[in-house]
Amino acid sequence: MIDLSHGREKSTMGAIKAIVFDLDGTLYVSRELGEEIAAAAARYVAGLRAIIPEEADRLIRETKAELSARTGFRSTLSHAVAELGGDLRELHRRFAAEIDPAPFLERDERVIRLLRELAGRAELVLYTNNNHSLAGRILDGLGLGEAFRRVVTIEESWRPKPDREVLEGIIRGTGVRPAECLFVGDRYDIDLRLPAELGCQVYLSRSVDELLALHSIMSEDPR
Repeated sequence: MIDLSHGREKSTMGAIKAIVFDLDGTLYVSRELGEEIAAAAARYVAGLRAIIPEEADRLIRETKAELSARTGFRSTLSHAVAELGGDLRELHRRFAAEIDPAPFLERDERVIRLLRELAGRAELVLYTNNNHSLAGRILDGLGLGEAFRRVVTIEESWRPKPDREVLEGIIRGTGVRPAECLFVGDRYDIDLRLPAELGCQVYLSRSVDELLALHSIMSEDPR
């Protein structure tokens, strides 16, 4: 695993031919937008359970904790809502209709330059638990609407991360070997654990500064 915070070996980066990025928390960080998404999910679960949104929010958080304790891995909002009887298609229809990401996004020219430079040496793919509509508006707000050759959203399978079958399909779609594919994300259990098990390189990035460090790592001569 390539992880700057642990000083991991970086010499394998020269072989990377495809890079698969997570979106939320990886290409940008916005606590406020995360809160908007959580609030929309709570309103949906509140309607299902005939409870107030504050109670639904607590229930979602408790369910995520229970799922994590059961599996030993960090759980996602999508898994928690599904566990509570929600339909992911309806949940994401509401996300797309109710959430305007624009006020919570700030275009960062450094990130735009990074992806432009990386695109010159590897195929760039986006893989997100978000839906196509909201993900597209987030990318546009960040100035990254044309950055990726392929965008894979939850709508392609309705199986949220981590999902082995979806991951294998993404790797096959790049046309490269797993060892030549780098996954970049901010949550190890959700974004990176399965790619690592499949033989891919992984990079844990929990801030824009850590994301930008990818440029110097990719530029290193592996010899």
